[in-house]
Amino acid sequence: MAHVVDSHAVLGGHRVAYGVHGAGEPVVLVHGTPSSSYIWRNVVPRLVDAGYRVHVFDLLGYGLSERPWDPAVDTSITGNVAVLDGLLDLWGLDSFHLVAHDIGGGVAQRFGVRSIERLRTLTLIDVVSFDTYPSERTRQQMADGLEVLAKMPDDEHREHFREWLLSTHSDPTGFDPEALDVYVDFISGPIGQPSLFQHQVAHYDPVHTMEISDRLHTLGQVPVQLIWGADDTWQVIDHAHRLHGAIPGSALQVIDDCGHFAPEERPAEVSAAVLGFLDQNRS
Repeated sequence: MAHVVDSHAVLGGHRVAYGVHGAGEPVVLVHGTPSSSYIWRNVVPRLVDAGYRVHVFDLLGYGLSERPWDPAVDTSITGNVAVLDGLLDLWGLDSFHLVAHDIGGGVAQRFGVRSIERLRTLTLIDVVSFDTYPSERTRQQMADGLEVLAKMPDDEHREHFREWLLSTHSDPTGFDPEALDVYVDFISGPIGQPSLFQHQVAHYDPVHTMEISDRLHTLGQVPVQLIWGADDTWQVIDHAHRLHGAIPGSALQVIDDCGHFAPEERPAEVSAAVLGFLDQNRS
């Protein structure tokens, strides 16, 4: 299974992995946690075949991008908005279609309320919003201290987070074993395990979305679609309806038999929903 990033750029002194595929109207895909752009690998070819130029990247602190050694480096939702800004400059994109999943949706919301004139459309897939994260389970772990988890023996760590990742699917037995290994490997080992807690979990703070929650109506100036897994246990369907109600004119499409990792579990359905929406709004 191929990764969709094949290049890198140095932005703000840090290496960011990215990839550009196809030709046509520009689409930017933003992943969430604890994943990487790998989650788009079965979506990208479908968008390319439909005549779009697809831009993907790994958030700073994730996947194949740099895991900064200095804890002062901001790899939060807000910090990664600046990474997106830098890549847009690199790619020469003044306006584009934006598609985001999970905390990538937090990045997209912050970018959108600030720079709505640059968005052609916005698609949000099982995203965080308002104060819908972290989960009670993760909040308790954070309260107990991330240092302990960062030093957990490798086999225990892998078993714990394999179980955690399996909960992203409506049917855990359907999670591709090879793909599951990729996700677990990214957040394990001497670099991946401490990085998970330093660069991802430590920044699970709803301040990043609450700060702009009273401006979500701004997003209604462009076509907005929400795509949600009916069986999402990380961002339950009630969160979808709340966000849908906050963005005037937005559409909500629910995918049955689908959990939180919709692009992984149901790539054909996600691709069809994204393409139907993009095709309706081609320039």
